[in-house]
Amino acid sequence: MTETFSKSRQRAEIAFGNVQSQFFAKNKAVEELESDVQSQQAKTLRLREARLSRERSDRASATAVLVARRARAG
Repeated sequence: MTETFSKSRQRAEIAFGNVQSQFFAKNKAVEELESDVQSQQAKTLRLREARLSRERSDRASATAVLVARRARAG
């Protein structure tokens, strides 16, 4: 069951297919960019949490050292 279309219809179908391909390619590119942004934000959050945790640990260690020095001096 093959249909034969007029030349103008065939050109229109081809043009529509090209536009549709460009549209889907653009959407794919946008999705990839959004994915990259989300990945970067997640990594930034992980690094921030690790840095804050390390800073809390360092602060606690420094406090413990100061308390121990005062206990020996006092």
